[in-house]
Amino acid sequence: MNPAPNLVLVGPMGAGKTSIGKRLAQRLGLAFVDADQRLEEVTGAAVPLIFEHEGEAGFRAREAQLIAELMLGSAQLLATGGGAVLSADNRRHLRERGFVVYLTVGIEQQLERLARDRSRPLLADGDRRSKLEALAEVRAPLYRDIADLVFDSDGLAVATAVDRLVLQLQSQWQRAEAA
Repeated sequence: MNPAPNLVLVGPMGAGKTSIGKRLAQRLGLAFVDADQRLEEVTGAAVPLIFEHEGEAGFRAREAQLIAELMLGSAQLLATGGGAVLSADNRRHLRERGFVVYLTVGIEQQLERLARDRSRPLLADGDRRSKLEALAEVRAPLYRDIADLVFDSDGLAVATAVDRLVLQLQSQWQRAEAA
């Protein structure tokens, strides 16, 4: 049993962090926070626009500040952006105050889920498969490194994934009171 005040979902784009996260938070009585969406609310700019004007480094700096602030809270489910784990500080914050669930998904499923999504700056140009494979090569070890639980969302309907996650979390995560 791993006590933590927050539940955190990490994983690649298309793994279901937002869609699964919303329903899972509802089932567990947690506030749902999508890091990218919150960043857009705070800055007043869409993620692709932040990438366009500040580059990935500017976006990552804003993301790191937001994650540090969010992780001070409790009783929330945080769905991170896929690249949040690139920062050692982010990984530390997520690990210290969150029970981290790594949602895995295969490239084929990612391509299917992201087929009509044009809001992903890292997939804007070129071969999506190659980009997803390159991202996975760098990020998968980082996701695994901080994960308390690895959950394969590949091929699962959202409701099924939520049901299975609830069962696994009941035996592995104990919501700690905020310190």
